Amino acid sequence: MAKLIHSMIRVRDEARSVDFYARAFALAVADRLAFDGFTLIYLSNPESGFELELTVNGDRSEPYDLGDGYGHLAVGVDDLEAEHARLAAENLSPQPIRELAHASGGKARFFFVSDPDGYRIEVLERSWRFR
Repeated sequence: MAKLIHSMIRVRDEARSVDFYARAFALAVADRLAFDGFTLIYLSNPESGFELELTVNGDRSEPYDLGDGYGHLAVGVDDLEAEHARLAAENLSPQPIRELAHASGGKARFFFVSDPDGYRIEVLERSWRFR
C-alpha cells in the first residue's frame, strides 16, 4: 500500500515562503537540501508525517504560472473561527468562512488563504470526513 509522503510546489522567495507556512500552519523546516541551481526545503509539523516540499529554482525571477490544473492544499483544524481570526491577525488575508452541505447530511466548513506565490490552501474544520 502506498503512503502519501509530500507535495511539492515551486516558490520564488524561500524566506518569504518559509515565514508564511510557519506563521500560517506552524510548519518548520525539517530539511533543506541545496543542489546546483535549486534548493529543496521540506516543511512539517508534529501533527502529521506529511511534508510540504518547497522548490526554489535559483534562476527564477518571474512568478510561476499556476495554470488551471492546480487546485489547493488542505489542512484540518479543530477551531475554524479561531484559526480564521489568528490568520487575520497575522495579516495573511484569509477569505470568509464558507459552508458546503452534501445530500448525505455531511457538511464541510472551510476558508481559503493564499501563500506568497498565489497557491491556495483550504483550511477545513475537522468534522465529517475531514479528520
